[in-house]
Amino acid sequence: MPRRRDAVVRRGLRHVRRAVREQPGIFVLAFLGSSLYGGMTVASAYVIGGITDRVLLPAFDEGATTTAALTLAALAILVVAVLKIIGIIGRRLFAGMMSYRLQADYRRRVTGQYLRLPLSWHQQHPTGQLLSNANSDVESAWFFVAPLPFACGALVMVAITSVALVLTDPLLALVGLVVFPLVFVMNAVYSQVMSPRMARAQQLRAEVSEIAHESFDAALVVKTLGRETTETTRFAAKADELRDGLIAVGRVRGLFDPLMEALPNLGTLAVLLIGAQRVAAGAADAGDLVSIAYLFTLLALPIRAIGWVLADLPRAMAGFDRVTPVLEATGEIPHGPDAAPSGDQGAVLALTDVGFRYPGATRPTLDGVGFEVGAGRTLAVVGPTGAGKSTLVGLLVRLTDPDAGAVQLDGVDLRTLREGEVSDQVAFVAQTTFLFDDTIRDNVTLGGPYTDEQVHEALRIAAADEFVARLPDGLDTRVGERGASLSGGQRQRLALARAVVRRPRLLVLDDATSAVDPSVEARILDALRAADRPATVVVVAYRQATIALADEVLWLENGRLVARGTHAELLAQVPGYARLVHAYQPPEPGPAEREPAGVSA
Repeated sequence: MPRRRDAVVRRGLRHVRRAVREQPGIFVLAFLGSSLYGGMTVASAYVIGGITDRVLLPAFDEGATTTAALTLAALAILVVAVLKIIGIIGRRLFAGMMSYRLQADYRRRVTGQYLRLPLSWHQQHPTGQLLSNANSDVESAWFFVAPLPFACGALVMVAITSVALVLTDPLLALVGLVVFPLVFVMNAVYSQVMSPRMARAQQLRAEVSEIAHESFDAALVVKTLGRETTETTRFAAKADELRDGLIAVGRVRGLFDPLMEALPNLGTLAVLLIGAQRVAAGAADAGDLVSIAYLFTLLALPIRAIGWVLADLPRAMAGFDRVTPVLEATGEIPHGPDAAPSGDQGAVLALTDVGFRYPGATRPTLDGVGFEVGAGRTLAVVGPTGAGKSTLVGLLVRLTDPDAGAVQLDGVDLRTLREGEVSDQVAFVAQTTFLFDDTIRDNVTLGGPYTDEQVHEALRIAAADEFVARLPDGLDTRVGERGASLSGGQRQRLALARAVVRRPRLLVLDDATSAVDPSVEARILDALRAADRPATVVVVAYRQATIALADEVLWLENGRLVARGTHAELLAQVPGYARLVHAYQPPEPGPAEREPAGVSA
């Protein structure tokens, strides 16, 4: 148990050093302000003691005092008060800056890491947990920083006070200063008791956030299936756990804080009891006793400041322990030194013996897949569920890298390209589209340097120009959260326009036209071919109308490329392909459903 307590204290002190090391300049300024405040607080005790001996007591003895003495006493008090105010302002201003800068810096680090890590990492971590890491966990990790400069200045104040006490009266100083070892003993016990409770509370915060986020995302499912009561109960149960966890934290802190505040008062009481006897015996002056008693009264605030930091360290370590795994996570996709080939035509795409296996999978998702797509050609990828189609398109846009083989663009391995080169050359449109709660224009450009003419051209290619023209504000129409004001087909066409406006040389569509009519789909693919810079298109498709528009079709089964050819060739030669394609076709009407002869429409 002692070793565990020491470990908690040592980790907390390392975390304090980390904060100082990352913001040294601002910390020094805050520390100087706090030290000025502490020094002037000690000075005020001696000013009061001096005024007691030189002004007040003579005035009582003689029944009068001089104007000069009163003026000097007032000036001394005023100077000390002004310097204390300057110290307080500097301490609070720079301590706040330090705390918020650290929080902002670590939020940027965490979100930057989210962007660097591959999609496979995100799939293993719930969104609610990730939101908690970037928000409440980061805030908790650096919450202690606000009182930290004050606590460090308080240590200076304690050191100055200790020396002053010893010089004034060693015996009274020894009586009062016995409280300081008790502070650190109490902190060791407190940290050990508080740390697991605070870690549990932080975890419960993340779980509450996760349930709320999941319920909001699934609002359509919850409402249409009548699951409101179930979701409310689930959320309430977790919220109750969080409440109980925070109450457990509050109980421990509710005991710790009063004890920390009581310690200096106990020291002051002991000093007064013993000091009064020494003054009565003539062993000490009344002014010295007043100064010493006042100094111990003043020590209540720095000890509380130290207690604030010590009380927040378990919470800080719980938050930082949850942020650290994100910052230390590995697996981000490395980049090479090469630039992507450029040109005015579509890219030549080639896969060579590509294999990929998900962690923990019993068999590879893709095994020995190889093919080539000529510039400007349209390739349809078809296969049953679980064949590896989505994994394949993920490799084409480098959401992940193959375990074996290579994906090449104009003969260059994607893994050797510089950061940002793949997204400059390749655009991806998923079946599930995401739109921001923003205007049509901003959802298409995403802040890129595109003119309205380019946006309108992209909308035309995506067959979205007509419905956008009918919107009340045209390009400036806001689409609502996730594009709630638009239909599924309209959202898909905007997502396609978002890809087309970037003029990619390779366009990858993962069943991205499933919500539009076949005639609109044909219009889109024809417009892509007729564009002034036609892209090579790879489309994952199920409908025969989509597949028939492709120049060539790949048939995948169990992660292997089984057949390749035109739609008509595969329909005649591959039974599995024919069954899948026909499964998406409406059945032919039976004899009883056909119109009687001689009846006209």
